[in-house]
Amino acid sequence: MAYIKRMIIVALLMLTQATLLKAEDGQALWLRGNSNIKVTVSGPGHSPVVDLAIAELKRGWHGKPDMVLNLRISDNPAIKGDGFQLEESAISARTELGLLYGAYELLRSQYLGSPARRFVSNPSYSRRILNHWDNLDGSIERGYAGRSIFWGEKENGLSITEQDKEKWTAYARANASIGINGSVLNNVNASAKILSKPYLEKVRAIAERLRPYGIKTYLSVNFSSPVLIGKLKKADPLDPQVQQWWKDKVKEIYALIPDFGGFLVKANSEGQPGPQDYGRTHVDGANMMADALEPFGGIVMWRAFVYNPSPEDRTKQAYKEFLPLDGAFRKNVILQVKNGPLDFQPREPFSPLFGGMTKTPVMPEFQITQEYLGGSKQLVFLSTLWEECLNNDTFKNGKGSTVAACTDGSLSKTDFTAIAGVANIGNDVNWTGHTFAQANWYAFGRLAWNNKLESKVIAAEWIKQTFLDSKEKKTDAKFAKTVQGIMMESREAAVDYMMPLGLHHIFAEGHHYGPAPWFSNDKIRADWTSVYYHKADEQGIGFDRTRNGSDAVDQYHEPLSSKLNSLSTCPEIYLLWFHHVPWSYRLKSGNDLWTELCLRYDRGVNKVRSFQKDWDRMDGAIDKERFQEVQSKLRTQSRDAQIWKDACLLYFQQFSKREIPFDIERPVHDLQSLKELTKSRDYN
Repeated sequence: MAYIKRMIIVALLMLTQATLLKAEDGQALWLRGNSNIKVTVSGPGHSPVVDLAIAELKRGWHGKPDMVLNLRISDNPAIKGDGFQLEESAISARTELGLLYGAYELLRSQYLGSPARRFVSNPSYSRRILNHWDNLDGSIERGYAGRSIFWGEKENGLSITEQDKEKWTAYARANASIGINGSVLNNVNASAKILSKPYLEKVRAIAERLRPYGIKTYLSVNFSSPVLIGKLKKADPLDPQVQQWWKDKVKEIYALIPDFGGFLVKANSEGQPGPQDYGRTHVDGANMMADALEPFGGIVMWRAFVYNPSPEDRTKQAYKEFLPLDGAFRKNVILQVKNGPLDFQPREPFSPLFGGMTKTPVMPEFQITQEYLGGSKQLVFLSTLWEECLNNDTFKNGKGSTVAACTDGSLSKTDFTAIAGVANIGNDVNWTGHTFAQANWYAFGRLAWNNKLESKVIAAEWIKQTFLDSKEKKTDAKFAKTVQGIMMESREAAVDYMMPLGLHHIFAEGHHYGPAPWFSNDKIRADWTSVYYHKADEQGIGFDRTRNGSDAVDQYHEPLSSKLNSLSTCPEIYLLWFHHVPWSYRLKSGNDLWTELCLRYDRGVNKVRSFQKDWDRMDGAIDKERFQEVQSKLRTQSRDAQIWKDACLLYFQQFSKREIPFDIERPVHDLQSLKELTKSRDYN
């Protein structure tokens, strides 16, 4: 009898454990906090937005049982835009969307166990936008999580199913929960077909699903659309027929989508058409579109990612092209600038355009999808990268002129502010391909709302909402601390095993996943090769951007430009970005450059291996499905970190002619086999 009782107890314990650690597929993202606790919510009448706020509060309430919560519209001058004020028993806002954002913030605070307190929260940027690089055939450029949730497959991508509508609603809800209020639905390398009537009808259907959650739709447009679908002979922005075509098209769009946000434009970049095809400027092209959109309140986000085949240092070209145009753009034009002057590298200095443009609003463009940071295979928490960029001082108006201050309206008043993130979302069940890639989507939204948030706080929020129960236990606390440590170290680890000390863009051709520092091809432009950037030779390594080199340092304000110009004062994290450094040069560690480079690569590999060990120790703390998925991907990351280390050290050793230090692990591959491996499309 006692034996039977023990077996029953064991079975009950196993059942309880199975219930607590039930299978999860990641589809719920960070919105797992449903609750049975009752709350009464009163709102200022009924509307789609207010009703959503009330429904969310009732679904996820983790506060006091049977409480009465009031939602109210307020004229409190401390509340700005769609901001809100939270109190224990009330949410106040100037707008209905402010009430919805306040509801999500209150629920987040409850789930995290934060004490109730009164405070006002205002968004850092008025437009917080995801850029989807989705093509109309359903493929996604630099997409690592399946196919587009908007386009593709049946009937040339124009069919709409109930499943599609449910997906769009879930997408909208996830975005609203972190304050994102805009979506560009298609690739910046845009097909003109997006402006044809059949596709605009589908955009309308998508917009109807996003609208209740406060998300405006935007479209990337092809500058040659008047020719490609409008049957005009040219797309010259100063041609009256072309101008009228855009005005008519914009009027057609707003008749379908009254709250349409505007256009994103990639022009005269990487083969895309633009105003320069007709001898015109970026100002001519942007202002033409801005004039068409202005009567409806639409904006133009004009990308500053431009460069041409030229002996000029590629990282200087955008600044040189746009600075003379400062102040000539319409008020509803904003320049969209990548965080660095090159192209979403694991580490870059900030783009000098943030400090250079004084009369034209500029918006940061971050890349949430991990094009250069391991796709959906590697755990790299990008919030630390973005925080680093936002906190960098441009010295535009003297000390304290951070990138954040230059873009959020703190330094100069603008009609609107904006920030964009290139989305990592696809139709995979867990949305992003890698469970931890969800954290980058989450982090972008949180930083877009509050660009002063610390990454460690964002990581802690995401971990608990994504993995743990609302009532934290000691085991949960151990899991949260361990995983937060992994996340906070992950980006620096990736820099170490990929491109430490300021190395950049030494990826394999095409897939941007593995290393190919040897990549060179006389048949293509030099700045699409790796050797263009590292310039390794027997003397040293690195790109000379000092005043004796390309002089890129002087695109930055003093005293930063002189600091970067000097080998002794340049931050070592940017050393090989700005200097061609002798192999024998002594760094602050006391090591010569070659030794330090070897140690950094080895440190990166060892750090990923420590992530594996730490994660394996967490077995049983969360559901088996997601635990094993992350475990498997950490194994892949560890393998590929070793490939990066071996490929780079063996290749650069040919120039340094020095031994790899004997106190680090030997390479386990040979150089030739790595050259064959990383050029394979199957590798990534």
